[in-house]
Amino acid sequence: MQDAAPSRPRPFRNPSKPKKAIDFAHPSEAEFARVLDFYGIRWEYEPFTFPLQWDEHGNITEAFSPDFYLVDQDLYVELTTLRQKLIRLKRRKLRELARLYPDVRIKLWNRKDFEWMLGRYGREEHSEELVGKGALSHDEH
Repeated sequence: MQDAAPSRPRPFRNPSKPKKAIDFAHPSEAEFARVLDFYGIRWEYEPFTFPLQWDEHGNITEAFSPDFYLVDQDLYVELTTLRQKLIRLKRRKLRELARLYPDVRIKLWNRKDFEWMLGRYGREEHSEELVGKGALSHDEH
């Protein structure tokens, strides 16, 4: 129920970790971070959580934490490379995020976007382990 949403909702900052201490949720996120580091692109991993829905008492019932924040581009990137059925859910959350936080810039990367990046940067030989069956077995643990 969104009736109890604050008139101007605000994201909250998640605790930051040194890059070496980050436990990425998926191997594709670690690879994305390596590419960003290689090209000197400053990034943060899941730095903010954006509340999206509240109950009648004002308690947060749904929130979204984009995977990456590209500092110099002022852009969030959400990777959904493994379970493509999650794309519809993520798109719904991104529409809600855009409605509540119109100044936030965010891009959703799906499997095809990620595979394009792997090919563009000469990493296509890792595609199967990052978005294929190898990644699926990692995600099941």
